Amino acid sequence: MPFFCLYINNARRMTNKTVVHRRSRTIVFANIAVNLLILGFFKYYNFFAQSFADAFTLFGKSMEIHSLKIILPVGISFYTFQALSYTIDVYRRKLEPTRDLIAFFAFVSFFPQLVAGPIERATNLLTQFYVRRTFDYNKATDGMRQILS
Repeated sequence: MPFFCLYINNARRMTNKTVVHRRSRTIVFANIAVNLLILGFFKYYNFFAQSFADAFTLFGKSMEIHSLKIILPVGISFYTFQALSYTIDVYRRKLEPTRDLIAFFAFVSFFPQLVAGPIERATNLLTQFYVRRTFDYNKATDGMRQILS
């Protein structure tokens, strides 16, 4: 959880009026680089370490590698790119940084939106979490009727 709080804090820093544009750009590029490095490390470390060791066996040298014995979280790429979408939208000033941690987590982990294309822009989805909704029995029964049919 503290890792995702960095997105919100960095987003606020990028939109701060006293922050110079170059520093704002540095924040967004650092955010992108760190996230892609973390993603790449967890997804590809074992592959590249094994390939490196196999390349040395071609020259007659054997290497003992230490692979990571971790279970990769399901959807790590999805979570990473959703969070980066938020950061980029805030950097481009298409979206105000959110102060609602629950709305941010709902945006990042909203799997049902995968049918919209794999990565949804924060400007399209995050703002929908702020709309107050009330229960309407007629709409609920109509929706259930459509689902069942």
